[in-house]
Amino acid sequence: MTTGGVRNKKAGNIDYNPRNAWNGDVDRPTFAPSVLVTYPWGPEQMQVRCHSFVRDGRIEFLSDCTHALAGQTVNLPEIGDY
Repeated sequence: MTTGGVRNKKAGNIDYNPRNAWNGDVDRPTFAPSVLVTYPWGPEQMQVRCHSFVRDGRIEFLSDCTHALAGQTVNLPEIGDY
């Protein structure tokens, strides 16, 4: 896997780091390390968490996610032309 050219920077609540890697496969990507996204949601600003790995074109949602897909693995959705 190769590392991206993005330098350390912070955008919202997602940290980018040059140690991040991608296998170069647009059909069945693998990203490393895991992806962790947290944000406040709803009128009570409840903290939502989505923690996952993307491996071989599948999303592995870890058990610490606060949504219904926690602990499940699903195929990446198809993305149309943009």
